[in-house]
Amino acid sequence: MDLLKEKIIAEGKVLSDTVLKVDAFLNHQVDPVLMQEIGKEFANRFRDHKITKILTLESSGIAPATMAGLELGVPVIFARKRQSLTLTDNLYTAEVYSFTKQTTSKVSVSGDFIKEGDNLLIIDDFLANGQAALGLLDIAEQAKAAVAGIGIVIEKGFQEGGQALRDKGIKVESLAIIDSLENKQVDFKEEARQQ
Repeated sequence: MDLLKEKIIAEGKVLSDTVLKVDAFLNHQVDPVLMQEIGKEFANRFRDHKITKILTLESSGIAPATMAGLELGVPVIFARKRQSLTLTDNLYTAEVYSFTKQTTSKVSVSGDFIKEGDNLLIIDDFLANGQAALGLLDIAEQAKAAVAGIGIVIEKGFQEGGQALRDKGIKVESLAIIDSLENKQVDFKEEARQQ
């Protein structure tokens, strides 16, 4: 997705060989035009998979997931990281380790929103070590829902998460795959890997 790659080059900041900061357009300030195009691209890649709902993780996955949900005409559910006074019963939960924050969070989704028979598309902003995706897959499994695939805005192809998911037979569609962040330079894989 050329528009996304252009944004990463123009507005992304390489903080280290493993950390790319994209808060100017994705995970702090949101570029709605870019998110709309990302939503269209995810919808195009998964349109034939009979998606019934999209599952994401708060907060950075919400914007791209919502735009994909709008394009596909399906609801978007986000796993909550914080315990809510109103979210107490009938919960699916999983532990998720954040590479960027170096912390583990317990995430929760109400069983009222994901059911057996649902065909989910999981969407997230980044894929590094795959822990967020694995946590959302665990929630889907607890709900006995099927997962059609995982849509990722930016994959760090030099980390093991994407390959580990693909090795499990999961369809992973990444809109931009970064091959390297060495020397404060963003190098992309020429073509996004697909299952």
